[in-house]
Amino acid sequence: MIKTYLVTGGAGFIGSNFIQYILNKYKNDIFVINLDKLTYAGNLNNLKSVEKNKNYVFVKGDICDKKLVANLFKKYNIDYVVNFAAESHVDRSINSAEEFVTTNVYGTFNLLENAKKAWQTGEDCYKAGVKYLQVSTDEVYGALTEKESSFTEKTPICPHSPYSASKAGADMLVKSFYDTHKMPLNITRCSNNYGPYQFPEKLIPLMFIKCKNKQQLPVYGTGLNVRDWLYVTDHCSAIDLVLRKAKPGEIYNIGGNNEKNNLYIVNYIINYLSKHFDKTISPDLITFVKDRKGHDFRYSINSSKIQKELGWKPEVSFEKGIELTMNWYLKNDKWIKDVLDGSYKNKTT
Repeated sequence: MIKTYLVTGGAGFIGSNFIQYILNKYKNDIFVINLDKLTYAGNLNNLKSVEKNKNYVFVKGDICDKKLVANLFKKYNIDYVVNFAAESHVDRSINSAEEFVTTNVYGTFNLLENAKKAWQTGEDCYKAGVKYLQVSTDEVYGALTEKESSFTEKTPICPHSPYSASKAGADMLVKSFYDTHKMPLNITRCSNNYGPYQFPEKLIPLMFIKCKNKQQLPVYGTGLNVRDWLYVTDHCSAIDLVLRKAKPGEIYNIGGNNEKNNLYIVNYIINYLSKHFDKTISPDLITFVKDRKGHDFRYSINSSKIQKELGWKPEVSFEKGIELTMNWYLKNDKWIKDVLDGSYKNKTT
């Protein structure tokens, strides 16, 4: 039986990788509806490889639009909702928090309400084989010191920025729909993703592009803030597994077991481009700038639960993943150019 997915935010970085991943894996056994508002980070060029696939359709729209979302559930027999749609940049949330609260909290509520109405067959009873999956972030847990133990699913939520607070609020809403209505759902919380199609406000693509162009590389504070890095296809495989195999109501941390500080990442990019692109590129490009507000020191994910219960583990080492990523950027100058000059916004269907 064909499974129908509603993937929200599917034109973004992780969402577009996930759509490509599942269409490649399941081929004619699935149908994918990609609902995306096409804000600045939504890029349909990410999905050129699937845009003519008969098992894929793009719908431009907002997850906050009650009528639109209701109509999608009426038009399609949706089995799975995978919610990637979110405002996700910490700096932007500090400057303008309202859109983060609207999209991340109310948008999640709207999806939950419509999925519940479409799937519910009685009190605490739902159609067989349906599920809602909320894609969240390790940032809801707050920050760790250098020696503190990694986040587990039982770590108390303690967000420090408007972005992470809005994601935490969404998580609590999702959890409440399970606790109150027994709705079939899961929450996943991932560490920092990287890979092809990532919008260049994020660390790795930003530093790659600036380094390639021999521009100054702005590093916050001392550059010693630590993140756990997860290659995007490893994240996609975990989401797929949770969606299909996990017990409803469970929360899973998804991490790459690759803790690196920002300065290490920047120097790795410099060394790689110096070796493979332009030997005159050097660490002299690094410029330390004032640390940002709400900049958590360290994130670290303990993903033993998903490994033990579902048999998932990350397959891509950081060294392999970042080289795959940089090779992709080196081979996709047109994609970078279209993003930097804004012409990607012209593609709306």
